[in-house]
Amino acid sequence: MTATRWLAEYAWLPDHAEPTADVLIETADGRISAVTPLAGGSGVDTGVEVLDDAVRLPGLTLPGLANAHSHAFHRALRGRTHGGRGDFWTWRDRMYAVAQRLDPDSYLALARAVYAEMALAGVTCVGEFHYVHHNPDGTPYAEANAMGEALVEAAAHAGIRITLLDTCYLTATVDGEPLAGPQRRFGDGDALRWAERIDAYRPDDDHVRVGAAIHSVRAVPAGQLATVAGWADRHAAPLHVHLSEQPAENDACRAVHGCTPARLLADRGALGPATTAVHATHLTSGDLTLLGDAGTGVCLCPTTERDLADGIGPARRMADVGLPLSLGSDSHAVIDLFEEARAVELDERLRTRRRGHFSAAELRDAATVGGHATLGWRDAGRLAVGARADLVTVRLDSPRTAGVPPVGVWFAAGAADVTHVVVDGRTVVRDGRHLTVDVPAELTAAIEEVTS
Repeated sequence: MTATRWLAEYAWLPDHAEPTADVLIETADGRISAVTPLAGGSGVDTGVEVLDDAVRLPGLTLPGLANAHSHAFHRALRGRTHGGRGDFWTWRDRMYAVAQRLDPDSYLALARAVYAEMALAGVTCVGEFHYVHHNPDGTPYAEANAMGEALVEAAAHAGIRITLLDTCYLTATVDGEPLAGPQRRFGDGDALRWAERIDAYRPDDDHVRVGAAIHSVRAVPAGQLATVAGWADRHAAPLHVHLSEQPAENDACRAVHGCTPARLLADRGALGPATTAVHATHLTSGDLTLLGDAGTGVCLCPTTERDLADGIGPARRMADVGLPLSLGSDSHAVIDLFEEARAVELDERLRTRRRGHFSAAELRDAATVGGHATLGWRDAGRLAVGARADLVTVRLDSPRTAGVPPVGVWFAAGAADVTHVVVDGRTVVRDGRHLTVDVPAELTAAIEEVTS
């Protein structure tokens, strides 16, 4: 891969509270090979010659953003489920209707467009929480992992990395009701057969890693949680789980098991540094202690949590007990990691009626290095030598960012302000346009295919 030099007007370097002006970033073979702040905007004071062929990046350059929790097919619901009354459970019925329409070809087309939309928003890596495994009647495809393969191919087309979080989904309720209707295509029968299927999938592309997920304590019986956690441990893979998203889930778990979902996961060996709890909205103080003691992370998805009326989780308390935070767009009512990041702070203000809970640097880390780490890409998310060459440049002269100091982008910028995206040293977005995917046209066609 050809070496490239990038001259950033501003770059946000690791361990810096604010961006640095005039930074030369050099990349080779998909990695950052040098990062040099240039005194006074030239290389004279540092002995670095700024070549005419250096690519200028006007605005603020950040590390690549990581979308740590995605259900790609939910994007088809945007604008279709937001009006009227209802709650998470009524929304879920609409979601199942779309899930029933998917096949490997239509899922490839939809996910390709969704992942390209993410790239336009500065996302360089996605964690896909994948549970639509089989035919609508529950029978396996001839290629058992055809749906997962479609998602991996879609990410390659869009130019981003993916951690395929293959999800174990076996029952409909905490007390073990069998899967029925649209849910049948999610299930493998039991956790051992889930593990056999995922073991048969060995992608060798450098843009993909495979992790595991427990859909929830509703969907995996207590006696089989250890099987999923054990698979992740043996493969040194990330393990994600929907946790306490709804009070009803907590109530059902207490009724059946006499404890909270977090306690059930802890007792079955499913919490630890490789585990990420998604949402974690309705945790008790004891739950927070359990997660903190285990070193478990939390992925917050504020735009989905507010869209589904889930509630506001205790984000500051999570951070204070040592839970690493990451961000996801989940149902894709919005794909905008800037919006997700500032919502962590703004929702905390609503919850506490006080301001100033998270610094801009903390929000940056949740959207970048924190998200990559929870997806198993610990060599990404930092503008540092040796890190993956992921660069995201944000305009500072748009109607939203004009007059805003660079440190203020997390409270002012949006996905539409992203102008340039580089993934592993390859330019994917230039001047706000995806280089290979006509995102609006492909989204329109793919969504019509699964909703008409």
